[in-house]
Amino acid sequence: MISAMAHEGQSETHRRQKSSAILSGSRDIVIPRVILIVAVFALTVIGLMMVYSSSSIEAIDAGTNPLSGLAKQCGVTLFAIALCAVIARCIPYYVWLDKVLNVFWGISILLLILTMVMGTRMLGAQRWLVIGPINFQPSEFAKVVIVLTMARIVYKARTDNRSLGWIASNSAIYVLLLLLLIYVAQSDLGTTAICLVGILTVLILGDMPWQPLAILVAVICVLGFAAIFLVGYRSDRMAFLNPQADALGSGYQLIRSFYAFGSGGLFGVGIGNSTEKYLYLPESDTDFIFAILGEELGLVGAFVVIVLFVAILIAGFKIARKAPDMFGTMVAGGCTAMLVFQAFLNIGCVIGIFPTTGKPLPFISSGGSAMIGSYLLVAMILSVSFASGSSSGIFDRRRDDLRIIHADQASSSDRERHHRESSLQRANGSARLSNRQSRRSQEDLNRRSSQRVSSSGRTSNRSRDRTPRSF
Repeated sequence: MISAMAHEGQSETHRRQKSSAILSGSRDIVIPRVILIVAVFALTVIGLMMVYSSSSIEAIDAGTNPLSGLAKQCGVTLFAIALCAVIARCIPYYVWLDKVLNVFWGISILLLILTMVMGTRMLGAQRWLVIGPINFQPSEFAKVVIVLTMARIVYKARTDNRSLGWIASNSAIYVLLLLLLIYVAQSDLGTTAICLVGILTVLILGDMPWQPLAILVAVICVLGFAAIFLVGYRSDRMAFLNPQADALGSGYQLIRSFYAFGSGGLFGVGIGNSTEKYLYLPESDTDFIFAILGEELGLVGAFVVIVLFVAILIAGFKIARKAPDMFGTMVAGGCTAMLVFQAFLNIGCVIGIFPTTGKPLPFISSGGSAMIGSYLLVAMILSVSFASGSSSGIFDRRRDDLRIIHADQASSSDRERHHRESSLQRANGSARLSNRQSRRSQEDLNRRSSQRVSSSGRTSNRSRDRTPRSF
């Protein structure tokens, strides 16, 4: 009876702990976590509404159910949310410091090679891999592996006192190879740029010297301009500078996007009332869904979406600042930078300040790979946040263990410094002992002197007592 009641009590306690897991931790840790979750949920809901609105017309034109696009997107979203919850709560972020990351790195290499060899070409690019009924983009998952790998390289370099040459060589093997497969094999400049932003964020948060960072940024800028202007179809995308020059060609999609924003005005024409989605605006449910959102929800709705992404940026970097160690800081900061940069890259393309890259708007655009990839980044950020708010102490112990540099790995300067500190401590201890002995000797001497004085005083008194007194 008593054991049954105890078991019920433990079960109730366990349920309470599970229910309050999101709110576990101090106030400065919980608030950014809640803001991140609420912002992502709000964007997901807005995205489902816009996917239904923009994809229903294409479904009707194709003779299928208008709800088919929404049903598919809802299924993918539920799977992405479940995957995010499992990773955030069950897989601590420091697991990626171990060899398990090498397994996912190898899988990413294999998938990218398979895409290069037997991938499906869509919209002029071979970026999709079809395995049975599943059609996905391996680059969406490879970018998560890239930021984790870069964070692990920098963290191990700092804890093991490695040189910049060691960082460069390992980055070339484990990071640059993935980037080359994404850019060269799939001709995906957009994903490459997103990964580079994540890599630079990791390097900055890892306290790398500014001189190599400046050189790296300069090299990236030069290669970026070359990739845009030396490739024919990419140079055509520079039509965003003057889309009217080729209104029926390279500038057509951007002009239709401008029409959508112009029709929306301040408050929009209402959900479902867009006219540009009636096959006027190409890719209205994927790359240019923000234009349909601006038409139906107006400037106010578009501004709300931008504010939500800014909230994710602030919350993500606050989580990174409160991370238990530098690896957690780099993981949370790098994933946040990649996620938000992709959002503003898409928005910039739709409103005509960037050339078209073909990258979807996270949580809003239609597409399973993009949705799962975005939630994987969120899962990494939340994993760091939950580790920061854990009250069990296991993460603190793990952090302390990770910061230990074993004696056989320590540099000669560290050993010399330790030897000097030990010698100084021994010298200070000897000096303190000598001072104590000197004080004790002085006290003994003073005590003996006082005893002699008192003895001589008593002797003189006795002598006076023996002297005869005259009357």
